[in-house]
Amino acid sequence: AGADDTLDISRCELSEVPYGAFATCKVLQKKVLIIHTNNLTSLVPKSCSLLSLITVKVLDLHDNQLASLPADIGQLTALQVLNLERNLLKSLPQSIGDLAQLQVLNVKGNQLRALPGSVSGLRSLRALDVSGNELQELPRGLAHARSLQTLTLDASAMTYPPPEICSAGTEAIQQFLCKECGIAYYPPSQHPLPTLESDGGGTSVDGVDRTVEKYLEEESEWQNKFLDYEKRKERKTQEKLEFERRLNVGQREQALLVQQLNSHKDEILQTVREEQQRLEQGLSKHQRCLEEERLKLLQQLKDTEQGIASRIQKLLEDNQRWGSFAGVAEVLFVGRIRMEQLMAITQEETEQLRRREVASAMQQMLAETYKNKLLQTTSESRRQDLVSQACSSLAEMDQKFQQILAWQQLDQNKAVSQILQQVEMQKSAFEALQVKKDLMHRQIRNQV
Repeated sequence: AGADDTLDISRCELSEVPYGAFATCKVLQKKVLIIHTNNLTSLVPKSCSLLSLITVKVLDLHDNQLASLPADIGQLTALQVLNLERNLLKSLPQSIGDLAQLQVLNVKGNQLRALPGSVSGLRSLRALDVSGNELQELPRGLAHARSLQTLTLDASAMTYPPPEICSAGTEAIQQFLCKECGIAYYPPSQHPLPTLESDGGGTSVDGVDRTVEKYLEEESEWQNKFLDYEKRKERKTQEKLEFERRLNVGQREQALLVQQLNSHKDEILQTVREEQQRLEQGLSKHQRCLEEERLKLLQQLKDTEQGIASRIQKLLEDNQRWGSFAGVAEVLFVGRIRMEQLMAITQEETEQLRRREVASAMQQMLAETYKNKLLQTTSESRRQDLVSQACSSLAEMDQKFQQILAWQQLDQNKAVSQILQQVEMQKSAFEALQVKKDLMHRQIRNQV
């Protein structure tokens, strides 16, 4: 094929075939696709179709990491050379038998254990290399490949056909397979095939007039412009992906910030609740202490009254015992009066002391109550301030989040409009290219 019919992206450390390669082969109708010495694990990239390579005649994929071929590889009906040397293939798809024009198949240095029976459909096959695999048997259907001239395999590892037949050469192997299938053997010279297109020849324009040469130059220029546009489109796509990545990072940061704010608010509310519980516990404990002191004071007063009553009772008993003696009675009367006076004074002092203690206790309890009320009021005001601060912070964060969303929406709309504009430009460029090609084809046809 000529230089314009070849697309070479070998030795580029590719992990997958670029989308632009398939588009280029489809639009420019490439005939030779060279992708060897890369890191490919699959032939067809995402969102691409194998039919984009429908015009390819030579496909070179050696020295990659392909573990399998597409199941619909039989759609490449124009394919004549398929080089899969030194990959990781374990099997070939059944559709490979649909490659009716395939003349060279090289699967050397893979992990094949068997060839599909559909190889009987390779009626144009001239050279087959299956050496360096785990292959031990050849399919009988290979006898129908009547044009096969060169078959390379590891004869010592074969079990069918036997090693001695495999060592005898391609003709002996084909004769053995034809005998096994019950068909007559004919040498490949009786099945001529069209000569394979040369890979290194250039496109000659010596016998073409100046109009054709001018057309080829203009078509090449349009193709270069189209390729430049494809590169710009791919760059825009990368920029869009980078923008979406930054947008996702911003959204994640915003969500993390909201989560931190919510956790901080929960911590503040938990602190307020704990402080309120601690104040309530302290107040209840103080009230219990005051109640215990009041009960203790009442018990002491009760014990004092009981002691005074017992003394009075004892004096009355003594008075009755000594009632017959006037002097004693008078003394006792005087002592009783004095005792009563002392008791009255003691009882009055006790009442005054009790009143003072009760008043002091009530004053202290009122002071503690007022103090607790002040503490509760202060805690409530502090809690209200914290809640208001949290609400204001949430409102500010919501406003910032809405502003960021609005900016992101504007950027996204801008990117979408740019992409749509680029698509329209691509359509117009392709239409202009097609119109130009049709016009020049018409002129060449009229001249011819």
